[in-house]
Amino acid sequence: MTTLIPSASPRVIRELADDLAVDADLRDRAGKPPFDEVSRLREAGLPALLTPAGQDGPDGRGSDWRTACTAVRDIAAADSSIAELLAHHHALSWSPRLFGTPEDADALELRAVQEQWLWGGDIELPDAQTDTDLALAPAADGADGYVLHGRRSLTAGVAVADRLVHTARRTDSGAWVVVHVDPAHPGVQAEPAHDLLGQRLSGAGGVSYDGVPVAAHQVLGTVPVDEHEISPFTALAPLARRLLLVQVGLGNAEGALAEARDISRALPRPGPLAALDNGGDCGLPPTDPYLLLAYGELATAAHSAAAVAERATEALAQGLATGPALGADERADIAFLVGAAEAVTTRAALHITTRVLELTADAPSPSTDPGLDRFWRNARALTAHSSAAHRLRDIGEHYLNGLQ
Repeated sequence: MTTLIPSASPRVIRELADDLAVDADLRDRAGKPPFDEVSRLREAGLPALLTPAGQDGPDGRGSDWRTACTAVRDIAAADSSIAELLAHHHALSWSPRLFGTPEDADALELRAVQEQWLWGGDIELPDAQTDTDLALAPAADGADGYVLHGRRSLTAGVAVADRLVHTARRTDSGAWVVVHVDPAHPGVQAEPAHDLLGQRLSGAGGVSYDGVPVAAHQVLGTVPVDEHEISPFTALAPLARRLLLVQVGLGNAEGALAEARDISRALPRPGPLAALDNGGDCGLPPTDPYLLLAYGELATAAHSAAAVAERATEALAQGLATGPALGADERADIAFLVGAAEAVTTRAALHITTRVLELTADAPSPSTDPGLDRFWRNARALTAHSSAAHRLRDIGEHYLNGLQ
């Protein structure tokens, strides 16, 4: 195995974000699978950084939840597609701990850090109404292990992941299990998505499994179909993914606002009124009261969303730190805060990324346009499956009835 990768510093995160920002628009328009971008991530040590910290205290690997959220948000301001790739990676890197035993999780996490695995895939907690297209059958002729068949669509990171994590149903018992698979096996067929509206470099796509061997140790754990039997700690899995995507959406909005601000500062302000307002020097900062009002509104929206997201981040950090002792009421409170963060951030991100297009419409030429439309497209893609109305309904249910 390779040497343990040390945690990346905030400076390394900032440098990586700056590097990604330089050609973000060009790479977005090309829409190619993010192989080059993943190489940049590995050079910076991000796959190793964005894994859970050691269970027995700091040991030089991984990062705490707050640090991971900050890293994802900072990267998202430069390139939200790559930030989404990292968000799914970090959420899925918790799978061994959320679904398996502490001993098995520690060994798997250590290997993932040492080899800088990039996690991809998807996990859905089952209920009586859901089903899965993935079937896990016992190996033939009494051999140990299982074989995996089926297909998943729009799986995160399918084009570039080192390990894919899924929920599958056992054909012998009907039980739902969480498995991880090496996508390098010839029975795994990745199908990268093309012509996406936004988030074009997130490595999303479909994946098919044709008789792929799954050893017993690749089964992380069983997930009860009855939601009341799922432990509150395990039930944090979807909340972790959702909150990390909130960080992506928030960072994307902040990046759009920052780039729009730079454009508005540089816009010429010709005419006698502008010269008079600025003491005859049109190079001074903008003084148009309507422009100032607009940026004040957008900055406030971004700060408000960040404050709500921070409360949810802190609550989820405490829930993850509590571990299997987490109670149902505590988990419900975390879900309440995550839902609030989603609702507020969704509205803010859509509003900010739309409004900045209007505020920068007078940019002198296309050559000076940094591609602000990508922020709007990315916001649309990130929020397409997260209805603010649904989240607000859940929040109201919890607030009125104490349910989630």
